[in-house]
Formats: sequence, C-alpha cells, structure tokens
Amino acid sequence: MSIEKVLKTRSESKCELCTATEELSVYEVPPTSNASADESILICQTCLDQIENTEKVDIHHWHCLNDSMWSQIPAVQVVAWRMLTRLRSETWAQDLLDMLYLDDDNLAWAKATGEDISDEDIVKHIDSNGVVLSTGDTVTLIKDLNVKGGGFTAKRGTAVRGISLVADNPEHIEGRVSGQQIVILTKFVKKSN
Repeated sequence: MSIEKVLKTRSESKCELCTATEELSVYEVPPTSNASADESILICQTCLDQIENTEKVDIHHWHCLNDSMWSQIPAVQVVAWRMLTRLRSETWAQDLLDMLYLDDDNLAWAKATGEDISDEDIVKHIDSNGVVLSTGDTVTLIKDLNVKGGGFTAKRGTAVRGISLVADNPEHIEGRVSGQQIVILTKFVKKSN
C-alpha cells in the first residue's frame, strides 16, 4: 500500500492539521530518513504553503492546532510543536505550547530543524561594515595587527581566506595569516567579495 493510501486511511482523507478535505498531499516531516508513513502527514495546500514559507503564515489559520496537537501520531505532534514554536509570540500559541508534551525522541525530532532557536539566540559574526560573516568567507584586514605570540605584524590589506567562526564569541574569527592560525577581532576585518 502506498504512503498516500496509508495516510488517507489514517486521517480519513482530511488534513491532519486543520481537517480540510481539498488539495491534500503527503508531507514528509524533515529530517526524514526513510520517508515512511510514520514520518509523514497528509496536509492541505494551505498548511503546506505556510509551513514552507514563513512570510505567508496566517496566525488565525493555526488555531486548528488546538485540536491537532493532541493527535497520537508523532509526526503530527512534531509539526504542531514546530508551528506553535514559530508562533510563540502569540499568547494563545505559547499557552498551547506549554501544554503540549512530546517524549524525548519526538522532541529531538521537532528541534532538529532549529525551529526553537530564536534570532536573539543565534551568534552572528559581523565585520567592520556590518556584513554577516560565514565560515569559509574571505576577509581583508583593515588595520595592521600585532600578532601576540606570533612575532609578526599582520599587515592591513592582507586577505584571510577560509575563515572559521568562534562559536561562542561573535567578536572572534579564526584564520591563517603567514602560515599561522590566529584569532582576529571581527571589527578589524571587512568581508571580501
């Protein structure tokens, strides 16, 4: 039996989130390993569009989670948790999220996409011009830097290729200058194109 048939039987041919009956499709809840019915849900196009495009989220549509979050299907619980987490700035969504219980495995699955990490919790490395730096970027030094313990000065204009970000400090990056791996303050670099 196909996954779609299994899901239609399980959901009585209704969206497992909002109970709509039109334009239903199989949604594999990421990250999936074997695309089975246990890792998928049957959802309508409206829910799918809003899950995949955060700009399209209609807060009022998701009041349906008040019912679907109590589903016994782990994949439905995971998607409900993710959407409630995305909407947690709404009082009703935070209240529902506080009531929703997921066992450890399902909670780990729900958190696997990073939905629970807010923008404030993400460490951003910003160069001297306010540009966000990423691992692997090339930066240029904007000032002569005396390298402590290295016995040399990294000259202004030096390109540092393939930088790595210091995970717990947004003001530090690491890169290789004159064959030595050094820590550089982000305020002394600018991202190269």
